[in-house]
Amino acid sequence: MYQIGFDNEKYLDLQSANIKKRIEMFGNKLYLEFGGKLFDDFHASRVLPGFEHDSKVRLLTTLADQAEIIIAINAATIDSNKVIGDSGIAYDEDVLRLIDEFRRCGLYVGSVAITQYMGQPEADRFKARLEQLGITVYKLNYIAEYPANIALTLSDDGFGRNDYIETTRPLVVVTAPGPGSGKMTTCLSQLYQEHKRGVKAGYAKFETFPIWDLPLQHPVNLVYESATADLNDVNMIDPFHLAAYGVSAVSYNRDVEMFPVLNSIFKNIWGSSPYNSPTDMGVNMVGSCITDDAVCSEASRQEIIRRYFKAQCDFAAGLADRKPVNKIEMLMNLSEIADTDRAVVPVAREKALLTGEPAAAIELAGGAIMTGKTSALLGASSAALMNALKHLAGIDDKMPVISPVVIEPIQKLKVGFLGNDNPRLHTDELLLALSISAATNPVADLVMKQLPQLDKAEFHSTVILSQIDINVLRQLGINVTCDPVYQTNRLFHKR
Repeated sequence: MYQIGFDNEKYLDLQSANIKKRIEMFGNKLYLEFGGKLFDDFHASRVLPGFEHDSKVRLLTTLADQAEIIIAINAATIDSNKVIGDSGIAYDEDVLRLIDEFRRCGLYVGSVAITQYMGQPEADRFKARLEQLGITVYKLNYIAEYPANIALTLSDDGFGRNDYIETTRPLVVVTAPGPGSGKMTTCLSQLYQEHKRGVKAGYAKFETFPIWDLPLQHPVNLVYESATADLNDVNMIDPFHLAAYGVSAVSYNRDVEMFPVLNSIFKNIWGSSPYNSPTDMGVNMVGSCITDDAVCSEASRQEIIRRYFKAQCDFAAGLADRKPVNKIEMLMNLSEIADTDRAVVPVAREKALLTGEPAAAIELAGGAIMTGKTSALLGASSAALMNALKHLAGIDDKMPVISPVVIEPIQKLKVGFLGNDNPRLHTDELLLALSISAATNPVADLVMKQLPQLDKAEFHSTVILSQIDINVLRQLGINVTCDPVYQTNRLFHKR
């Protein structure tokens, strides 16, 4: 049952007011690092029910005349073709998507910064591709012993070797496709470069997670560690904040490690630092806007489980090692949860045991759980999707909605002409068949109209789904997990 636990409008008001104060604090040049995603922050909307996934960009559009955007991307993620978990899009491709989205909202993208650059061929190719599209690209080099070696970092052989990113507006927003992209490095490098040119610039962080004024082991903070398990981020009490104010505040290892560097930069520029701790750097009013702690805590525990399944599937597919799985297992033990605490998981597994074939289950926002089994016409995911739509439409589960006259030509096309071994309809093919049927069949039309009600549904498959099925289900607003096994014993599996 979907419940609200977060006041989004209060958040927008408080966050906006605090960002404006920070801009005033630094005058006419502020580098604002945006933690998390500006667009489509579905992680935040899942763990803070009521948080709207476009909240950050809505806020930013109110400052559109003052702001320009730098998108940072780590050269290593380009070279490894790293994929974003929520969307299945590679980091470099997501940079292009983000530029399009920012432009659509009337926001100015000044440039792209490739960080941790070490001459990677794929990074060079991506740079050339962006420049061919008319996008300005800068390179920020890998620095040995960064950030521990402050003397090297703050020298001509450190930040001084980086390209100087030319900016024209007072508020420079630095964002990225995902974590580990080098947003803070980009900001710090610019502060150093600006100082060399006689410009007094400031820095702040637009934070979402971890939430500084919640307990260290609060589920909302633990789920941040699960989301960054591949980076091995660790939440910790901010030692600088505790020493300065005698107050416990939650930060994480990378911010704590970077704080001495930032402090040194400010001291080099102004003779003193405006911040006493990493927590001071952040602008984060999320904790003040949680209206139901129990709802957000349970939502966070569910997200940890979803992240666990994702990490397991990535390991099974050879996309990652086992370290993220081990990390999330530790977080699950700490949270006293198991994968079967996700309601759709035991239901789907029971259906698979009964049928001896792959199965799926979907939990609707109202709490009802529908299942789907593998048949001659439909894969388990398609069957579960159809059964859920029938339930929402008030139609008997056994009533046929799509005529075999529509399904059979699609199967013939798949097997006879497109070289597929599997004649069963995937979710995208099912929806196309349903839409065709809806033109002449009132029952199919009624079923089709239930699609918006699938938003925020939960879905589990007992086998790893194709990327096509995962993308279609996510586009419908469904949270998808899979058991980390393939349907066949083949060595090659299409994604």
